[in-house]
Amino acid sequence: MSDIKQVDVLIAGQGAAAFAAGLYSSRYQVETLIVGEQFGGETAIGGMIENYPGQPDIDGFDLMMKFKEQVDNLGTPTAYSNLKSVTKNGDAFRAVLEDGTEIDAISVILAVGRERRKLNLPNEEEWTGNGVSYCSTCDAPLYRNKAAAAVVGGGNAAVEGAVLLAKYAKVVYLIYRREKFTRPEPILLKVLQQTENVKVLFSTEVTELLGSEATGLTGIRLSKPWEGQDDLTVDGLFVEAGADPRLEVPNQLGLEINPVSGEVHVDKGLNTSVEGIYAAGDLTDGTELKQTITAAAQGATAALSAYQNVLKVKSMRQTAEPATPVGSSSVSAD
Repeated sequence: MSDIKQVDVLIAGQGAAAFAAGLYSSRYQVETLIVGEQFGGETAIGGMIENYPGQPDIDGFDLMMKFKEQVDNLGTPTAYSNLKSVTKNGDAFRAVLEDGTEIDAISVILAVGRERRKLNLPNEEEWTGNGVSYCSTCDAPLYRNKAAAAVVGGGNAAVEGAVLLAKYAKVVYLIYRREKFTRPEPILLKVLQQTENVKVLFSTEVTELLGSEATGLTGIRLSKPWEGQDDLTVDGLFVEAGADPRLEVPNQLGLEINPVSGEVHVDKGLNTSVEGIYAAGDLTDGTELKQTITAAAQGATAALSAYQNVLKVKSMRQTAEPATPVGSSSVSAD
């Protein structure tokens, strides 16, 4: 007997898009499995969420817990391993998880989100957790009463991170490689301007991480002097420079990638270029607005498309089965 799990809909990811897809897929009463190692996606580590309808002020982790609890209550299981590969298998797909689990699914929804960008500097990986961080909302409290911290980036996450860090560290340097901000929401920029202990360094990059194996990060070197200094002494560096779509599995499947955004191309039904494969959330070019609400909406839409595909494939399977003639009987010979 095969130990390969059979499901109707496989959903890869554990963020807003994945849980919304799981909710709708389960309510369509098709067998659904959610897979993924990192709970909650970007929302879970995004700090306080103030723009999700019906939840004017809620921690992102708590919001994702509500998503998950609703899906769990429908009996939808989760396998805590990331999707490693997906290949075509007849009229369905064979998925393999990183832990070796094999799954056959009629429809696959990819909601794996994005990977946070790094500076790709020497010692960056080694000092992660020892002065280098990629999540201001996660680690900002660790810098209470510290002399200085720095944030790299120029989007919403960087501005929010700098403002949050300013509540803990005495001085925060916000370092951005361009001449001015163009991406953050105006309300965030207004808050930034009112936060006196944040110093903004435009047209500047971090070129070197300073410190040692024993101390971890102790400072950063700048691409140009700031107030006469090439180096800044900081207790922590937060890299909030955006993120790139996770394209390993989409590339395996040969999905069409938007040449401008580098995201998986989808239509209004969240169909990709391969029939039976759907994508939702930050992975896709379905919307420029990368928010929890849009990810959830895409997950719901993808679930409908995946469900319709399940019905179609099952109908074709039934049609293809040879009918037993009326009145016939099977006879076995000794």
